[in-house]
Amino acid sequence: MSGERNTCDVIIPALNEEQAIGRVLADLPPDLARQIIVVDNGSVDRTAEMARDLGARVIYEPMRGYGAACLAGINAIRSNPPHTVLFIDGDYSDDPKQAWSIVTPVLSGEMDLVLGSRLSGQLQKGAMPPHAVFGNQFATRIMNAVWRSHYTDLGPFRAINWRALELLDMQDRGYGWTIEMQIKAARLRLRVREVPVSYRKRVGESKISGTVRGSVKAGAKILATIARHGFDL
Repeated sequence: MSGERNTCDVIIPALNEEQAIGRVLADLPPDLARQIIVVDNGSVDRTAEMARDLGARVIYEPMRGYGAACLAGINAIRSNPPHTVLFIDGDYSDDPKQAWSIVTPVLSGEMDLVLGSRLSGQLQKGAMPPHAVFGNQFATRIMNAVWRSHYTDLGPFRAINWRALELLDMQDRGYGWTIEMQIKAARLRLRVREVPVSYRKRVGESKISGTVRGSVKAGAKILATIARHGFDL
């Protein structure tokens, strides 16, 4: 199935985001989505309850991992897919009010994949630690050199056509999700555009870039993902 024409579903991976999830849902444009899926990735707080009370459809993915949560969201809409899927994090670091700028080029058929670039947009001081900025720049430069792409960021705020999403056959269940999508899109020569987005300090504690251990693990995963797909050339 190619997806119901001119529809958009939103998938929000969430892990212990009770402080932020309400703000994310409140700021998404009211006429944007056919449905909003919040994927509870093993929260021990009231994330799921709050999301459900605010009208979101909540599904559960107990296996921890960003990619695992995204894949669970995709599987939840597979029987009746939309035209376009928007991914946004549940921590309120990206601005949900900017969703139309991400979604519109895909809904119109102009683009297959639109990525929100934090590093070419308005980056609030302290929103991304220096090591996270360096890691994103380093990874995208490698990707651009190998696959002749033009990426500036690996941000999670993105929209993709359902047909293209199926074509990518996403597999990564962890930190490598975003980079897997971008590498495969470049290899398949999908129509890709980046748009500048605002990025602010997240609400609550970061699970990845805010800790040295998390950053090291994420960096290793990114480099391993690049190496794996590079050897597939």
